[in-house]
Amino acid sequence: MKLSTRARYGLRSLVYLARRGTDAVVQLSDIAAHEAVSEKYLEHLFRQLKGAGLVFAIRGARGGYRLARNPEDITLLEAIEALEGKLAPVDCVEDPELCERSRECVTRGVWKELEDVIREFFSSRTLADLAFGTSRKAHEQP
Repeated sequence: MKLSTRARYGLRSLVYLARRGTDAVVQLSDIAAHEAVSEKYLEHLFRQLKGAGLVFAIRGARGGYRLARNPEDITLLEAIEALEGKLAPVDCVEDPELCERSRECVTRGVWKELEDVIREFFSSRTLADLAFGTSRKAHEQP
């Protein structure tokens, strides 16, 4: 599995927002300059993030974007899937009807298991983990 620049730049941009606080409104030009990413590309990414309910767009001269929820409540899985789509390693995992051999396929179970591991990994980590260096272990009780 290889994540595209959409996921990499999108996560970096979300971390940038998270570090400024949930009430901070940040312009794309600021994110673009800090992250060395084209503002035009960020416009595309932020449309996707907005559509997924991860950010709010604020209009006006002092407009920009802010997180829609606390960074602790946004999983990396949500963010990545908003930008990349489903993380299934092969299409038949999401839709067995796409392959006429899916019922007897000897490898489909492996791909499904891999998808489960990937989803668990990214759903167990939040934007706050990236932004503030927290981890799952910090949230678990002994």
